[in-house]
Amino acid sequence: MFRKMRREKQLLSKAASEEILVHGATGVLAVLGDEGYPYAVPVNYVYDHGEIYFHCAKSGHKLDAIRRHGKVSFCVIDKEQVIPEKFTTYYRSAVAFGRASEVEDGDARLRVMRLLNNKYAPGLDEAGEAEIQKGWSSLCVIQIHIEHLTGKEAIRESGDGK
Repeated sequence: MFRKMRREKQLLSKAASEEILVHGATGVLAVLGDEGYPYAVPVNYVYDHGEIYFHCAKSGHKLDAIRRHGKVSFCVIDKEQVIPEKFTTYYRSAVAFGRASEVEDGDARLRVMRLLNNKYAPGLDEAGEAEIQKGWSSLCVIQIHIEHLTGKEAIRESGDGK
């Protein structure tokens, strides 16, 4: 169902692809937006037990798109180094394809929000709890169940010493 990577030498292992998801700070969510136009938006996220989670408001373009058509892709760029003199870029990235849905269970939503707090504001547990409670009524948590994950790394030429 999913395309095979054309440049197989650049394909990362599943474990390396997951590491990119674990350590990435921002991912780009792509959905089927209004009037069939693609809509891609950067989001903070957390990767936990093979699932991607993020939060958003209870209304808006991305949530409307997910409710209409749950198939999404999610991209994280781990490293990028532009090499002008070689007309190339060295990078590592991961792309996940899956189905996005709202997390309805309150305990599960709270667990995800705490994971997000621990990732983006480590050591600020009390303040994080206060923020979560302050925004709780207008908060939506989205889960992406990954159906396919690939990682890719631009291969450096041997002997370049970098």
